[in-house]
Amino acid sequence: MINYQLYDDNKLLSLLSNNDEEAFTEIYNRYWEKLVAVAYKRLKNTAFTEDVVQDVFVSLWKNRYESSIQSLENYLASAVKYAVFNKLKIASRAREFQKSNSFITEINPQIESALHYKRILEIVSKEIELLPKKCRLIFKYSREKNMPVKEIAGLMNISPKTVENQINKAIKHLKFTTREL
Repeated sequence: MINYQLYDDNKLLSLLSNNDEEAFTEIYNRYWEKLVAVAYKRLKNTAFTEDVVQDVFVSLWKNRYESSIQSLENYLASAVKYAVFNKLKIASRAREFQKSNSFITEINPQIESALHYKRILEIVSKEIELLPKKCRLIFKYSREKNMPVKEIAGLMNISPKTVENQINKAIKHLKFTTREL
């Protein structure tokens, strides 16, 4: 049984480049705590810290055949430093996106409400156009031109009671057809 704890970093790197998993485990055991301390100092978040350190070790394992590392300790410390910077940059972008997204969600109900109101007006306008001609004309005089009942009655040569009945008829029709909005 080989005692990997006795090997220096260069020997461990040599064994690692030959696909020696035990050498990798020794590197991990030797440097894990130091790297966690370095990462935590900047991130102040245990989960992010562990992710960063794990990513560095995964990268070391993936690149074990191509690496030309001179000083293992310096390499790992630098890798953690850059991974921390990358993690902080990603977190900053996420915060910026969240801020801009919250702005959109604040505006969204206003836009949605305005669009809903516009759609209701379109439906009501179409329903008014479907009213019988006399009823439609009386309703438009009443609502759009704000004419009083007596004035509409005089203009159309009908009784004020007929004008009121036609307005009520139009309102009932609109209530019935738009009740699901």
